[in-house]
Amino acid sequence: MITVIDLKAALGELRTLRGRTPETREAEREGAFAKLSQYRDGGIFAAKFSGESAWERHPNGDEIVQIVEGKTTVHLLTDDGPQSIAVGAGTVIVVPQNTWHRFEAPEGVALVTATPQPT
Repeated sequence: MITVIDLKAALGELRTLRGRTPETREAEREGAFAKLSQYRDGGIFAAKFSGESAWERHPNGDEIVQIVEGKTTVHLLTDDGPQSIAVGAGTVIVVPQNTWHRFEAPEGVALVTATPQPT
């Protein structure tokens, strides 16, 4: 089955979650995050937020993150030590399997991910 996703329309339906923190509850995230499609053992997701995400990792595969609008700093804990990478609209970053990471976007970001599950 072929799946076509209109990213502009999908992101247009999301609200921006302002002031996200690692403690932000699932109910508060509603409307700012969406699963756009099933993909392999996970899915394709979209999100719009400002603030900071919680640390996460994906033991079943790499995560692909495309920054669509705004900018974010991706903080990673790698075998070589902590790294922080600033990325903006038009950038794709591949977060290696099992790498702890989080996003910091004080001014806001819209992104799309191909994320293996579980997280």
